[in-house]
Amino acid sequence: MRATARRWAPGAVGVLGVVAVWWLAAVTVLAGTTTPTPLGVLRGFADDGLGFYVAHLSVTLEEAVRGFVVGNGLALLLASLVLLVPALERLIMQVAVISYCLPLVAITPILYIVIGPPPSGEPSGTAVVLAALSVFFTTVVGAVLGFRSADPASLDVVTVFGGGRWQQLVRVRLVAALPGIIGALQVAAPAALLGAILGEYIGGVDRGVGPALVNAGQSLNAERAWGIALVCALVAGAGYALFAVLARVVTPWSAGGSGADGGAA
Repeated sequence: MRATARRWAPGAVGVLGVVAVWWLAAVTVLAGTTTPTPLGVLRGFADDGLGFYVAHLSVTLEEAVRGFVVGNGLALLLASLVLLVPALERLIMQVAVISYCLPLVAITPILYIVIGPPPSGEPSGTAVVLAALSVFFTTVVGAVLGFRSADPASLDVVTVFGGGRWQQLVRVRLVAALPGIIGALQVAAPAALLGAILGEYIGGVDRGVGPALVNAGQSLNAERAWGIALVCALVAGAGYALFAVLARVVTPWSAGGSGADGGAA
């Protein structure tokens, strides 16, 4: 328990410090603005009720999860092709870089025109595509670097026993790449949520975090806007933490903890 307390104490102190500074600024230098106090945000959250956040977050989370699966699945597939067909590496990496350089704000209207608005209450296809684009580059790069970190001696053993590039990929490279892949997915989880929210801003959806934030801004409801932003931050952080825990379970050797020592033993 002491070790756990020492691990979480700095983070807890940091969060309390940020809240204290926010509260102090809201009642002093920012007193004449629409910046709410933390207590005001909590009151706004209570007034809106849990149902309000569930109704909007459920749509955005569905869009983010769909984009996360599609974007990362395509990224892992193309990263595998780089190892299986080296001649495609240049093309695949160029596609990844182009996807990273695309200004999402600029292409959102184009995607909306092509995909069209969703049925009432349904997830937005535009948001799903933007969520997928938001995670694609990171996972491609992380997977390719992870695949290439495989031990050359282990690869030679597979070759000696008659294995080809596919056997090397499945038996050696995939295990070596797991820390890099999970690390990329860890970064991709918050990015997918951000991409989904951005895709909702173009319109065409009647439920979701995007329209909820737009309505809060138009009605000058600062408490609701801050409450939605904080809830989204907590959800994004939970996604990041989920893959951090997965990394400790699936790849304990990469953390240098007891699992690595046990594996060496």
